[in-house]
Amino acid sequence: MTSLLSMNRRNFLRTSAAGALVSTVPGLLSSRAFAQSTLTVGFIYVGPKDDYGYNQSHAEGAAVVKKISGVTVVEEENVPETVDVQKTMESMINLDGASLLFPTSFGYFDPHMLAMAAKYPDVQFRHCGGLWQAGKHPANTGSYFGYIFQGQYLNGVTAGYATKSKKIGFVAAKPIPQVLQNINAFLLGARSVDPAITCQVIFTGEWSLAVKEAEATNALIDQGADVITCHVDSPKVVVETAAGRGAFVCGYHANQSPLAPAKYLTGAEWAWGNVYSDFVKKAQAGEKLGNFVRGGLKDGFVKMSPLGPGVSDESRKKFEATLAQMKAGSFSVFKGALKDNKGNVVIAADKSYAEDAIELESMSYLVEGVVGSTA
Repeated sequence: MTSLLSMNRRNFLRTSAAGALVSTVPGLLSSRAFAQSTLTVGFIYVGPKDDYGYNQSHAEGAAVVKKISGVTVVEEENVPETVDVQKTMESMINLDGASLLFPTSFGYFDPHMLAMAAKYPDVQFRHCGGLWQAGKHPANTGSYFGYIFQGQYLNGVTAGYATKSKKIGFVAAKPIPQVLQNINAFLLGARSVDPAITCQVIFTGEWSLAVKEAEATNALIDQGADVITCHVDSPKVVVETAAGRGAFVCGYHANQSPLAPAKYLTGAEWAWGNVYSDFVKKAQAGEKLGNFVRGGLKDGFVKMSPLGPGVSDESRKKFEATLAQMKAGSFSVFKGALKDNKGNVVIAADKSYAEDAIELESMSYLVEGVVGSTA
């Protein structure tokens, strides 16, 4: 039924008179550009809304928006990063009356969201990621993202106490800056407990590839890793495979503790409900929406899964103390002296980066102690 509805939505404008009507009535959509007590908001996901991962985290955010008075939410899942997403956006605008759209997947931005933003200048588009640039992209577009590497550092703290082998593992999709931040932060958190801990990383090459994710998880455990985390769209396979092998796991994107209740230590989660609610309330009030929005634990963009039964009292104490520092804005994950895994000094001894540092946006290295390659 879902696929049928999706097909109908994407094909409606092409196959019905409604598309022609919208295109021939000047100003039909322009009234939606102003403050309004009633607002229709569209959310688009590249995968299923219940994937225990990236898409679920955004769907949970949309669920919070649904509770705001005067707001109607329309959603579509399993939309590819192709012209299909343009059709979905266009139908949400023309058929549902959406004036604020959140195309959540990385590949939706260029050319798809940008094309729709040019065609519908009175509609606001906000994309999850860091691709928007002032002076280059339209004013009715923007981006939002969070410093979730803070959560991966805290994952690493619990991993540092839980590991017996002093080897932890990371299943990663692609070696882009956001992923490298998470790998590095995970090991740095673990090394705050024991500097002898190392981290093996395996890149699958895709955001969602269950077979490779299972193979990578098994390979890491075969090499001695006894705590596993990841950065892929849906951590479900990684979590279940690792727990099935007896390893502890740290989650990502959403709460995966129901998948491995005995082995789940904690997880770095998105708190998109706070971010989306702020955008929506500003739109309702007719206020300008931010074009480049960022935040971390202290800003309510990121949160942590509850600590699991495998977390010791000592681990809990350090976890909670570090979390409190992060929420107060007094803790820096990336500080010197820090070397990469090739022996080069990447952060000097007297230097520390604020979480919004430009340098972190272009991180291209893995830190000392990470066994793996960005090539």
